[in-house]
Amino acid sequence: MAELARAAAFVRPEDHAAYIRAHAIARRLLGGYLGVHPARVHLVREPCPCCGDGHGRPAVAGSPLHYSLSRSGRVMLVGVASSPIGVDIEEIPAADTAETVLDALHPREQSELRAVAPVARPAAFARCWARKEAYLKGTGTGLAEHPSHAYVGAAPIPARLPRWTLDDVRVPGGYRAACAVQSAVAE
Repeated sequence: MAELARAAAFVRPEDHAAYIRAHAIARRLLGGYLGVHPARVHLVREPCPCCGDGHGRPAVAGSPLHYSLSRSGRVMLVGVASSPIGVDIEEIPAADTAETVLDALHPREQSELRAVAPVARPAAFARCWARKEAYLKGTGTGLAEHPSHAYVGAAPIPARLPRWTLDDVRVPGGYRAACAVQSAVAE
């Protein structure tokens, strides 16, 4: 099973355990939606839209359901939908980490974040980064698409994206999260 091989690749035991726990929860949730035992949920990867290799968006083989899974620190987030979905949860980083990665964002996001008071910038950065990863996971490109290409917004309200609904998700303090779901019709 590919999941066990990926879990075995983690060096730290706590990362290995968190990966196994998150996938067990996702399987239970998906099995409930599909009416099957979690062990019968066959998780696969779709082809990457950038290169065609099998590391694109996760999927449930033979199912109309789409799902996305994210872990950060001690929390995880799972999204399930009838259309492509991406979720991401991020622990609020240290100020120097946020500043270091800021230049990788879309120029408008960089400008929006630089307008935020320095003390509030790490949380605003985490909000923006969670939106960005949720959207890129939903499209299936992940970080194969450079984070500076797509504009998701760093302001309190997410940007409107063609054919996607992007929302922030309420999560425990110290984290920011977002969900991107592909719309059934173009907006």
